[in-house]
Amino acid sequence: MEQKNTMTMKELPNEVRPYERCLKNGPECLNDAELLAVILRTGCVGESCTALAARILHKSGGLAGLFHVSAAELLKMRGIGKVKMVQIQCIAELSRRMAASMREKKVNMREPASVAEYYMEDMRHRNQEVLKLIMLDTKSRLIRDRDISKGTVNASLISPREIFMEALRNGAVFIILMHNHPSGDPSPSPEDIRVTSRVAQAGMMLGISLVDHIIIGERSYVSLKEQGML
Repeated sequence: MEQKNTMTMKELPNEVRPYERCLKNGPECLNDAELLAVILRTGCVGESCTALAARILHKSGGLAGLFHVSAAELLKMRGIGKVKMVQIQCIAELSRRMAASMREKKVNMREPASVAEYYMEDMRHRNQEVLKLIMLDTKSRLIRDRDISKGTVNASLISPREIFMEALRNGAVFIILMHNHPSGDPSPSPEDIRVTSRVAQAGMMLGISLVDHIIIGERSYVSLKEQGML
């Protein structure tokens, strides 16, 4: 439950109220903690909303850490109940979707670098390996994408049947596989190469081409197409 007797924006001196400063000077004048404080609105016993926001950011590892921190971890922090936990998670998800929406206008699904850039912020923040299926139409335009599996990308665990059932269901003509390496090193493993070969062979029989398998690292990527492995 949210703690009672919290310190609100109105209890702060005028010169340090983030809400009032935002109205007067715009959101660009606020630091990260102040921006978060405007969303949270209240602090906790003995702690202003700005101080609470600063503590959340410190414990999470900054703004980027909000992508990683789980609901359970947030709820363990003093002053955070279910309402603030949901607010923080929604902020992270909204920022992720806004960034994806802006990149979508520029993405060229025929270019591995463009595809990697489009998905980079989403995939590099994952704490475990996630295999994503990207489905394209006859003009290589994005139809939709879907996470197929979570955990180690293993040829014995990845089902081409599930991949191509999803592709057929969405009328895809071309597909791209993508997964992340939480270690930050995008170098393909022997298992990555086996998965790629297995899916490519199945695609040839069904008339759905696997055009690339892209591995995302920490602000880096490897395209098996560019490496001549596909």
